[in-house]
Amino acid sequence: MFTCIGRRVSLLESFRRAARQLKISASFLGTDTTELSPALQSCDKRFLVKPTSHPAYIRELLSIVKANKVELLVPTVDLDLKSLALNRPKFAAAGCRVLVSSPDVIDICQDKRKTYRFLLKNDFDAAPTMSVRSALSKKKINWPCFLKPWDGSAGRENAIARSRKELLFYAGRIPNAICQEFIEGIEYTCDVYVDFGMKVRCVVPRIRIEVRAGEVSKAQVAKNARIMSEAARLVEKIGAGPGVITLQLFLTDDGTVKFIEINPRFGGGVPLSIKAGADFPKWILQELTGRKLNIRPDGFKDKLVMLRYDSEVWL
Repeated sequence: MFTCIGRRVSLLESFRRAARQLKISASFLGTDTTELSPALQSCDKRFLVKPTSHPAYIRELLSIVKANKVELLVPTVDLDLKSLALNRPKFAAAGCRVLVSSPDVIDICQDKRKTYRFLLKNDFDAAPTMSVRSALSKKKINWPCFLKPWDGSAGRENAIARSRKELLFYAGRIPNAICQEFIEGIEYTCDVYVDFGMKVRCVVPRIRIEVRAGEVSKAQVAKNARIMSEAARLVEKIGAGPGVITLQLFLTDDGTVKFIEINPRFGGGVPLSIKAGADFPKWILQELTGRKLNIRPDGFKDKLVMLRYDSEVWL
């Protein structure tokens, strides 16, 4: 079952295709807060639930899980990660595995201030991050700088400030704003697969060519040994998983890998990695059904390009 399934049609179909290949008889369920959810229409069963912030949200999910004998729960956005992590034992007691990291990992990932401190403490290069007050107290700032909420997601309310005047302007309009050094370089996303034994098995770097509304719309797979090694080291160090962990980083002109975000869930651009041969849904279903994994860490197609477009669902 997929929670907050929204527009994740491609991810849903990837799981369905994997089930057919493995000859698994499976039903795919989805939840959302509205019937007007495109991916919800493609589910075998669909359920409307309370918003993730509602006190009854977890109780509703558990009821659906028990009534339908759901064996796997897949979160697709940041909104319910913390509550699912905290309640993972309840789902396990109902016979359902939740693809979510521990509460401590979720806490570090969802607070960009803590993410930055974790990266520095563990010897990873990162974009220098500070409070707006700290930035304004500096006599000299390397312009431009990047502003975003420390608890934000999906690129919402991000802005680039090119002067103190702009920094003050955006700081007054972006809630919980932090200031990051603007990094020059090639932006990457890495999809990292962590198996049920919490071992990193595969890392797929993809260049973010174009982004729309916080989600990649054009991207290309780029096998880069240094990025793959550093991404695996980071995920192992933080202890994220199981499932797919999504990292964002920049590769600078001098070859430095600078991390900016850790998202402990499927990223929006994951269909590219799956199409390239990193069949995460298949691996997840193999593990769920007790089958042996045979994963080549670099067994995916290099330089594959994804160009996304809008499609329609008719009701």
